[in-house]
Amino acid sequence: MEDVLAVYEKPYRASEPVVCLDEKPVSLHAEVRAPVAVRPGQVARRDSEYKRCGTANVFCAVEPKAGMHLTSPTPTRSARQLARVLERIISRYPFARTIHLVMDNLNIHCRKTLTDHFEAEWGNYLWNRLTVHYTPRHGSWLNQAEVEISLFARQCLGRRRIPAAATATPLMLPGSAA
Repeated sequence: MEDVLAVYEKPYRASEPVVCLDEKPVSLHAEVRAPVAVRPGQVARRDSEYKRCGTANVFCAVEPKAGMHLTSPTPTRSARQLARVLERIISRYPFARTIHLVMDNLNIHCRKTLTDHFEAEWGNYLWNRLTVHYTPRHGSWLNQAEVEISLFARQCLGRRRIPAAATATPLMLPGSAA
């Protein structure tokens, strides 16, 4: 726990960004009946019945001190999907000496994920760009990406019904790097 807290206390340095990463499963639902649109004097209505369309996953990354937020929906929470997300995050910091990455102890949060998905040389290069800080067991609340996921779930997903993962495209929130 002290390791993660010490990383958060560091002053902001573009050469050593602190990025937090976590993921959230999302249930996909489609409307069975078309919702009734809002009209003067009447609120919008939606039928309580829905069609279940499976699940998807959302990876959320946040660099709190720079105000960068990156949300990446994926069809599954697999090592392959994580490898692509990590490569995308790392590519955003081409001049960083190291990227401090805070994440939990999920079995796919390791070097092997990158070396299995990419060739060993590129996977090792990507992993070596990171300084990984794992949150302790039962301490995932220390990961600031948990706050990002909570905001995403309440503000972006809310009570919406999303029928397919392709509908939810990668989202860059204000303050994000392009």
